[in-house]
Amino acid sequence: MKKIAYTAFASLAALSLAACGSSTDASEDAMAENVEMPADEAMADVEEPVVDETVVEEDAAAAEAAASSADAAADAAADVAAAAEAAAAEATE
Repeated sequence: MKKIAYTAFASLAALSLAACGSSTDASEDAMAENVEMPADEAMADVEEPVVDETVVEEDAAAAEAAASSADAAADAAADVAAAAEAAAAEATE
């Protein structure tokens, strides 16, 4: 009796899955031509970007200040390294 019940259940499950399936091809429904908007069309109403010269000048000044600060830090590091070498040389003599 259990074998008949298992067979009936398996048959019912297989028929249920077969009934839920669809034979249409999904790739035909969603083609790129009708789903996505072309880039030219999407950007038609967007204004061209404009360079703000004050920002460019401020960025250049900040970069120059950072470079001079980096140079000062490099000089200070070189002085500390020289002092450390001198102290090491004294300690070994």
